[in-house]
Parts: sequence; structure tokens; C-alpha cells
Amino acid sequence: MTISANQPYLLPYLPFWQLIDCADVFLVGDDYAYMKQSWIPRNRILVNGRVQYFRIEIEDQSCHRLISETRILPQVFPDKLRTLEMAYHKAPCFNEGYALAERIFTCKSLNLRDFLTHSIRQVCNYLYISTPIAFTSGVPGNSKLRFDERIYHFCSYYGADRYVNAIGGKALYSPELFRAHGLQLDFLHSRIQPYPQFGGEPVPGLSVIDAIMFVPRERLRDMLDQRSFSDE
Repeated sequence: MTISANQPYLLPYLPFWQLIDCADVFLVGDDYAYMKQSWIPRNRILVNGRVQYFRIEIEDQSCHRLISETRILPQVFPDKLRTLEMAYHKAPCFNEGYALAERIFTCKSLNLRDFLTHSIRQVCNYLYISTPIAFTSGVPGNSKLRFDERIYHFCSYYGADRYVNAIGGKALYSPELFRAHGLQLDFLHSRIQPYPQFGGEPVPGLSVIDAIMFVPRERLRDMLDQRSFSDE
């Protein structure tokens, strides 16, 4: 059984969805500290052909508060939809992408965890990803542990023998230590090729909403399979 996990981000780039797609269970790290300068409340889109940050406003930001305890400022969602309409109304898949954005930004909850998890589920549905999604807070005793001990613990809780991490974790985790805990550690290598945007050189690494606006749904599903794994 394969587990992957990550803190919830705002409409993250395509490799995030590959990480979910490759797992038997994906865990949302909701009982981790909220980080102000992170991808949790923001991402990047194209506006008039230029990269621009796209974010949700957070009420009383604090790194001493868990993600699950953090709230979004009210009445910001209509503004986000207007921004996306302005940025992508000429994109070839705008109608499908905007309908998805409406489903995301009509979420009634102002709890950050709930909103981000709602957005993750909506995008998963759009990309035909059926991986079950759970929360690290639902694993008894996990929040009392630190660093990679949390991973060993929740993998044991679910009976997993393999953990897949984003490539950015290579400097953090040791395959040898994972093997000592009966776990295979693999790193996801995304092989997704650039896709056409508004002419000019493609800009990689943008929010998934950018890809959704430009690439047909079935083609995006195929792009998720452009990946490989290694333990180093």
C-alpha cells in the first residue's frame, strides 16, 4: 500500500496532483503549523501574459496556529473569480476552467483546511483522480511526533509499506531510515512537458488552474502519467 501526504496548498502545480494520483491514500497535513510565506494561501497564474501571485486573504495570520485552526477573511471569493475571468477569458478551455473555479470558490466554509480540502477534491474530480483523501489529524497520536517520525507513524497506522514524497524532500529524508521502519521511500519525478499558453515561451510551474484553462481535461489526465520514481 502506498501513502503520500502534503500540507494543503492553494491550487498547486501539476506535480502535486501526480503525488495524489500515485497513492492508495493521500493525507492532508492539516495539523501542521500555518506558514505565512508558503504555498498554502497563494499560487501563481498568468495575468496579461505575466506571472502574478494569486492568493486568498487570511484572518490574523500566525505561525503559532495550525492550518486547521486558521480562517479565511470573508467575502473574498467573488474577487478571486473576477481575477481568473480577467486573466483567462481568452484561454481555449476557459468555460470548463471557470466552471471548476466557481465550484471551488463557492465553498461556504471560511476554515482554511476545509476550503483547501474542498478545492483539492474538486480538482481531483476534474482530473479523474479517485484516491481517497484523509487528514493527518485523524491519526491518533500523530501530532505529538516530530519530522519523519510522523510519516513512519501514519504509514504504520494505515498499514502502508511505501511512502512517496515530492522531489523537494530528497534533502530531508533518508531511504535507509525508512527501510529500517519497513518502508520503501520513493521520490516523484514529474516528466510533464510544457503546454501552450498565450504565445511566447511557456511558463512552467504555475497553478493547476492555469493548465486547466489551456489543456483539455482528457489531455491533462494523460499528462499526470508523465512521471517516474526513484529512491534517490
